[in-house]
Amino acid sequence: MLQITCNGKPLTVPEGALLQQTAHQQLSTASVVILNGFQTGEEQPLQDGDSITVIEKGVMPPEDVLEHMMASRHSPHVHARMKQACVGIAGLGGLGSNIAAMLARTGVGHLILADFDTVEPSNLNRQNYYVSHLGRPKAEATAALLHEINPFIRIEHHQVRIDASNAVSIFGGCDIVCEAFDNPDCKAELVSTLLSETKNIRIVAGSGMAGYGSCNEIVTKRRMSRLYVCGDEKTAAENGVGLMAPRVSVCAGHQANMVLRLLLDLDTP
Repeated sequence: MLQITCNGKPLTVPEGALLQQTAHQQLSTASVVILNGFQTGEEQPLQDGDSITVIEKGVMPPEDVLEHMMASRHSPHVHARMKQACVGIAGLGGLGSNIAAMLARTGVGHLILADFDTVEPSNLNRQNYYVSHLGRPKAEATAALLHEINPFIRIEHHQVRIDASNAVSIFGGCDIVCEAFDNPDCKAELVSTLLSETKNIRIVAGSGMAGYGSCNEIVTKRRMSRLYVCGDEKTAAENGVGLMAPRVSVCAGHQANMVLRLLLDLDTP
């Protein structure tokens, strides 16, 4: 007999049991079968210790099944680290709204969001919002979107302008804070406050992602022991050089990926 895991629960199957056959025995309507983190439609013999996830396409699975699927996709030790983590995002514009979506998909268990602004039409060219969000506070709209992505993570949102007076009270419990402001002075104030008034919070900041230059110029650099900067560090928005979705999204991806690396103790880019 073989001992496998199906949708997070132990299952004993006979020697020679086949993947697809076993999957449909467990869920007759199964249309997605994931074996050890990889989706496959092929029939193959199961091995002792295999992990399978069996779900119906287009149907939201129960929390325990979704958890098992994500753990399998990410690998269990990675998913466990993400689930235990708390990450703050200061600013929910082009960088922050996209970072938030990526971290929710990555399974970060607790996200703290903060932005004072509301969604308006000029945001739609690069920020993770839709026409239906116009006029809504960005913190509220982002929280709603994240619950649509992953309804089982904890999301705390604040409609407030972050400065030296409230940064620690809002983000003090975070493992990592992503700085995602447009204003250079606000960036500097947040970074300075968190570095000087906390001992362990690491900061992942963005600098230089405007225009349509090569995305290969956007990189991640460690600037201080607890400060990482993502971007090309030179291309600011100005007349004729706007903020556009591709480069902004690439920079947001760098920030989200650096968060993942830090949470996995891979502390150099």
